[in-house]
Amino acid sequence: MKKADLLAQFSSIVGEANVVTGEIDTAPYLKEWRGRWTGRTAAVLKPGSTAEVAAILKLASETKTPIVPQGGNTGLVGGQIPDMSGREFILSTSRLNRIREIDPHGNTITAEAGVVLQAVQEAADTHDRLFPLSLGSQGSCQIGGNLSTNAGGTGALAHGVARDLCLGLEVVLPTGEVLDDLNKLKKDNTGYNLRNLFIGAEGTLGVITAAVLKLLPKPAGRATAFVALPSPAEALALFSQARSAAGNGLTAFELMARIGIEFTTRHVPGVRDPLAHHHPWYVLMEISSGRSDEDARATLEAVLAHGLEHGLVLDAALAESFQQRADFWRLREGMSESQIPEGGSLKHDISVPVDAVPAFLAEADRAVLAIEPGSRICAFGHLGDGNIHYNISQPVGADKKVFLALTEVITPAVHAIVRSHGGSISAEHGIGQMKRDELAEVKSPVALDLMHRVKHAFDPAGIMNPGKVLRLR
Repeated sequence: MKKADLLAQFSSIVGEANVVTGEIDTAPYLKEWRGRWTGRTAAVLKPGSTAEVAAILKLASETKTPIVPQGGNTGLVGGQIPDMSGREFILSTSRLNRIREIDPHGNTITAEAGVVLQAVQEAADTHDRLFPLSLGSQGSCQIGGNLSTNAGGTGALAHGVARDLCLGLEVVLPTGEVLDDLNKLKKDNTGYNLRNLFIGAEGTLGVITAAVLKLLPKPAGRATAFVALPSPAEALALFSQARSAAGNGLTAFELMARIGIEFTTRHVPGVRDPLAHHHPWYVLMEISSGRSDEDARATLEAVLAHGLEHGLVLDAALAESFQQRADFWRLREGMSESQIPEGGSLKHDISVPVDAVPAFLAEADRAVLAIEPGSRICAFGHLGDGNIHYNISQPVGADKKVFLALTEVITPAVHAIVRSHGGSISAEHGIGQMKRDELAEVKSPVALDLMHRVKHAFDPAGIMNPGKVLRLR
């Protein structure tokens, strides 16, 4: 079928006003925000209902037209970017943006895939509830993308990742069939758990159009501290003490290297170092209480006092207001964007067992600096669940392209250390196209074959996000 005829058929489904074409208008959909991946597209389709998504995929299967689902375009592994062929159509979920229901008694919210994460948080807040998924991109990322990549974030320590926060899904299959599994039940043992096939599948098995998400009671009190420490080993010891003292009330424990603080204070407007002196490592720690701010602060102060007494803590600042707490978090959440002005950066979203984090960091640093001695290692992340964003900025004054080419040497070295500790090369960002080829090295042949069989069973025409997660075969 000619491209013009095919485009006319898709346009008849969503309406011409909801089809984006042309080089200028499609440009925002075709580039990953860090500039690492760029693609081309026949058109961007913006369906406004599940029925329209179903019609799009049915037509796509019949015509063997590849479809790339895209939410807020905040992904970091290229899973949302089409290839350079110009044959692939982008299916944007931006118009699927209704919150269908909030059930404060059952602690659930039902939201369509295009609802921005922050909007879900704010809707929950109006009912005195908390949706705990929290990401630096929460003002633009969408729920469908969060689930498709199984996003983690800073709330994973206490509340789990996106998969743990989802009770039910509505999914359109590549055939155009609709799986209505918007289940609000906490307990349901009726056969296979189908929703977990689509969570983390990055749009390769179907398009998530809506989800039932878990809500929690809002904490009555919070206390937040920005803490300086000598090394990750002391941070790990402080984490153990904080977990013993606060239990599940320890809701954040974010590790940051000094260079990350320097990057962020240098490049993110309004951000400043909360402490008077420089230190090698920092932790942003938060304790929540079901009783009061005073209760949370008393627990936090006891943890810090123990840390000072045992040489774990060098200095600390406690947030004295909501604004100061927000400032602390802005320092942590701005760490990714602050690396961009520093030039080329090699990103590694890894996880290892929590007690292996200090050893991993020391071993990885030695390996990287042996390859490129001028590398500036900006490691930060969620120490409490073993997820470290091990990022490496180019040496000052280096050629960006030459440095980025070192990923062919540096990334295998880092990932080999991850595997030696029984870790994962993708903790929360997904596989996309960035780690697709390496997946075969970390998955057993049986696991990889099963993944291909699942892909073929759901998507026999091979239209769904081709070339992402799995290499075509």
